[in-house]
Amino acid sequence: MPNPFTEEHEAFRKTVRAFVEKEMTPHALEWDRAGIFPRELFQKCGELGFLGINHDPKYGGSGLDYWYVTAFTEELTRSRNAGVNMALLVQSQMATPIINEIGTDEQKREFLAPALAGEKIAALGISEPGCGSDVASIQTTAKRDGDDYVINGSKMWITNGTRADFITLAVRTGGPGYGGVSLVTFPTDVKGFGVSKKLDKVGNLSSDTAILYFEDCRIPCRYVLGEENEGFYHVMTNFQGERLVGALCAVGGMERMIEDALEYGKERKAFGKPLLGFQVWRHKLVEHMAAIEAAKRLTYHAVEIFDRKENAVREISMAKLFAGDLAQKVAYDVQQFFGGMGYIEETHIARAWRDIRLISIGGGTSEVMKEILSKMSGF
Repeated sequence: MPNPFTEEHEAFRKTVRAFVEKEMTPHALEWDRAGIFPRELFQKCGELGFLGINHDPKYGGSGLDYWYVTAFTEELTRSRNAGVNMALLVQSQMATPIINEIGTDEQKREFLAPALAGEKIAALGISEPGCGSDVASIQTTAKRDGDDYVINGSKMWITNGTRADFITLAVRTGGPGYGGVSLVTFPTDVKGFGVSKKLDKVGNLSSDTAILYFEDCRIPCRYVLGEENEGFYHVMTNFQGERLVGALCAVGGMERMIEDALEYGKERKAFGKPLLGFQVWRHKLVEHMAAIEAAKRLTYHAVEIFDRKENAVREISMAKLFAGDLAQKVAYDVQQFFGGMGYIEETHIARAWRDIRLISIGGGTSEVMKEILSKMSGF
């Protein structure tokens, strides 16, 4: 596979890296301990065009290809804070792409444009207390009443949920099953909406993840995205971008772990020689480096197909499965390599070890990826 990155891609990568290392990395531990990060970071990213890389220029995007998104996602991992990365990627690559694709001009001006500028915070509201990947079983209802929808129900695991200005929301507008699901743009200043609680998670601590409730919330029917009762297809399409950035985050995160291990292994001495002087660790690390390269190439293959706007479900599912599961092994071994220091919150690997666990759970578990692939393989 030839190098997919042009000089323009690399120049953009350098811009992202400089921003991340100056504005984000120094605050990684501080923001985790606070359980949140400043809202202003959305605005700074918006001003630099990071939130609208592949979105319509008419609404503040840059209209660039997905390799720019790839470079952005990879450089975000240098922040050493997966929670912040997730929040920014939900804003740019999970909650807004479907609005960019099928939203009306009114929806794009009211929701998409301010989100790309970082003026409004976006969330994606799919999962519920009783269902995650099983989107066809969602229970939150939106019933027509004149020119309005009246929404009742709850959502769970919602990133940016405690402070979102709007939600790209999946609701049941029809009968049971996938044929009754719709997507709507939902402004959170609507009467009857609230945050039940902020979830106390194991990792990704700086990302606010919430349970939300909807009690007789009224929104105009013109806020439906696309056609009523056709939302399931759009959710499934949207999942592909979410899963692809998950794979990219896993690959980038593993590369950072190995970089840290090599640096630490040269400095830390045990029994009279550097840790990298022990063959068992040299071999373990190069095994992981080979596997990470394989994960990267598989993920890049998925990016190439996705960027051509072709069906990449198979390749994206494979990439998320392989990279997500591999990341668990790499994090475990690198933490072990660091010994006691790997169990201290101040070290990047300790936080990476707990944060990376989400990759094989969120956005579709590894088991869901396997089920998708088994069905596509005809068994």
